[in-house]
Amino acid sequence: MRRIYIHERPDWPLFHWNQEALTNLLAAVRYRQGRLSGRMAALGFDLRQEATLQTLTEDVLKTSDIEGETLDIEQVRSALARRLGIDIGGLGHVDRNVDGIVRVMLDATNCYHLPLTAKRLWEWHAWLFPDIDRYSRPTAAGAWREDRTGPMQVVSGPIGRERVHFEAPPAERIDEEMARFLEWFNESDEMDGVIRAGQAHLWFVTIHPFDDGNGRIARAIADMALARSEQSPQRFYSMSSQIREERAGYYKILEATQQGSMDVSVWMYWFLDCLQRAIDRAETTLDAVLDKARFWERVAGLSLNERQRDVFARLLDDFKGKLTSSKWAKLAKCSQDTALRDIKELIAWGVLLRNPGGGRSVSYKLADFEAPGGGQSAGDGPPDVGKSRDAPRD
Repeated sequence: MRRIYIHERPDWPLFHWNQEALTNLLAAVRYRQGRLSGRMAALGFDLRQEATLQTLTEDVLKTSDIEGETLDIEQVRSALARRLGIDIGGLGHVDRNVDGIVRVMLDATNCYHLPLTAKRLWEWHAWLFPDIDRYSRPTAAGAWREDRTGPMQVVSGPIGRERVHFEAPPAERIDEEMARFLEWFNESDEMDGVIRAGQAHLWFVTIHPFDDGNGRIARAIADMALARSEQSPQRFYSMSSQIREERAGYYKILEATQQGSMDVSVWMYWFLDCLQRAIDRAETTLDAVLDKARFWERVAGLSLNERQRDVFARLLDDFKGKLTSSKWAKLAKCSQDTALRDIKELIAWGVLLRNPGGGRSVSYKLADFEAPGGGQSAGDGPPDVGKSRDAPRD
């Protein structure tokens, strides 16, 4: 028996849900939004910029990863920093596809107050796929899909045994469907902005107006609605990152909703709950930003060379595994002897500590630092800059 999708129902697109069942969860989300915004407002300008850069970097990486596309983190940071006017030093080459998704995310959040139009969405899509010739390829960039090769379907499984999870409205309906969606999205009414973000995500991805990139654009639209709800372009939490963590659950609830009725209470509850977890996760991101700021504050009185600063920046960012002298030499692009001199100097200052073990397995870690207000500052002298309870001094 053929499935009936929600866009085929006579009451489409009259979404509705149990508002009473969402009241407490919506209040909890709103409380968390306010608490996080309050913490961010208390930070200095530089720290807010760093938190924003870190959040947007994760957002761009994860929204692409959901679709199976892995981007280079350094290119993403460089593209964001360049477009945000943030000085992170050594801005490198950025591929057009990386710059494209960055442009989409920033346009959605920085220009949240502008109307969302078909022309704007076409521009976003062209940015996502800069190398596609819209006139000669079946996948058109910057235009609605045309279904030249058949219905737009979301499928999985090997050829011959495919499973159809969803079939979108036919191409001839897209103009009408998108006109109705955009009119609703831009209207001013009493709907809560967070609720609007959840409905917008579901509605857009159900229309599926493009040949490709619908998920990324749906998440950008949701971010735009969330920015409107907060009346702020600054993003301190990443919904895309949380969806990536819960990808299996996301696809499962989306498929069930698109094959259900116009009562989308379960979807809305999942969306709000996922958003709540995204904000909670952002508290951890903020703690990491503060830890980095505390580290640089503590070493401000030391005469660190450029190699040491560069390696510390990597250690505080995305470094994985144990730090050895060989890895130091590779990160700093220097000889093994120079790496060892750098390390010994930092151990003498108490900034680096040697981990237990010896021989070829010798590794090092950053010393722990006390929070501001406890212990001594960097200006009190190098010898006691850092402390650790579980590692011997070299």
